[in-house]
Amino acid sequence: MSRLLHDLQAELAGLRQQSLLRRRRSNALPCGPWAEVDGRKLLSFCSNDYLGLAGTPELAAALAAGAQRWGTGSGASHLVSGHYDCHDELERQLASFVGCEQALYFSTGYMANSGVIPALVGRGDAVFADRLNHASLVDGMLLSRAEMHRYPHADCAALERQLAASAAKRKLIVTDSVFSMDGDLAPLAELLALAERHDAWLMVDDAHGFGVLGPQGRGALAALGLTSWRLIYIGTLGKAAGVSGAFAAGQADVIEWLLQKARTYIFTTGAPPALAQALLASLALIRDGDGRRAHLALLTATLRARLAGARWPLLPSSTPIQPLVIGDNAAAVAVAQGLMEAGLWVPAIRPPTVPAGSARLRISLSAAHSLDDVHRLADALLEQERSLDARGPAW
Repeated sequence: MSRLLHDLQAELAGLRQQSLLRRRRSNALPCGPWAEVDGRKLLSFCSNDYLGLAGTPELAAALAAGAQRWGTGSGASHLVSGHYDCHDELERQLASFVGCEQALYFSTGYMANSGVIPALVGRGDAVFADRLNHASLVDGMLLSRAEMHRYPHADCAALERQLAASAAKRKLIVTDSVFSMDGDLAPLAELLALAERHDAWLMVDDAHGFGVLGPQGRGALAALGLTSWRLIYIGTLGKAAGVSGAFAAGQADVIEWLLQKARTYIFTTGAPPALAQALLASLALIRDGDGRRAHLALLTATLRARLAGARWPLLPSSTPIQPLVIGDNAAAVAVAQGLMEAGLWVPAIRPPTVPAGSARLRISLSAAHSLDDVHRLADALLEQERSLDARGPAW
């Protein structure tokens, strides 16, 4: 056997031994509170479908109508012939919705983040990033070839020291708005003040805030009333929006620059126009979705109240992301398996997605859940605690 294959197999075995081997599970149902995995129906707390839109008949009908009108594909990149009237309309409405001059629609959030950063900075420049930023932002930094500075999570004092010490020609601060594995919020007002003081851009990835935070779900910046030409706003359309894709929004010249320079936009086939048609319908549902957001807030408060004082602490989060930190990898996997045996699907998140020693269950709430669903989850988690205590676990 080739040493190449032998080494790869040994590394896979190592991942398995450390309880770090990932496994895909195939769902036989549409995205929603219920899933069917391996022939078994499960109450799911896995998805980022925060407003419960992904499985709605309204969006399915809009997508079907879009396919009837536009066909199934775009045929080329946006800058050749793959850009359509509905893409234009979507970008206009997205920009208006988040209070920006212009927007640019990307095929995925990963492509937006990994394309925008290298378009703004390069060799001789510097990027300053929160240590808990999403992997797509980290990869965007690496692709840019700019100097990389990572500051401790939400530590504005450390960031200011890094900014003050930098002699880079251009500076870019990059942060998630809502951190996907912790559920907490970045200090956005303080970050914008630092960007202004040190003449830097501020790029905010609002993947988990768009549709959920702010008036009418307009996002984390709108929730704080923050506006500036320095801001580059990234919104994801495959989470609360329930469809697919992402967009960058900001000052008109900045977005025009991204259109000219973002390689992940330029050198890929344009997203199917039918998706843009569905996203226009989604945007209307988000705008009118105060009832969904109020129900989501009630579910979040209910879960936190039920698990207050429990053995495993929920991290401080006011968002639909409610992480339950267990610590040990094997213990987190065991608890997730115990929940699955009780008919609940909650993913165990382990390194390298989270720091070593902080393996957790990432509970993700949706407006499609009921109060009874949340009480069932809380009951099952408390029962898992009692069961482990009775067995005298080693963790």
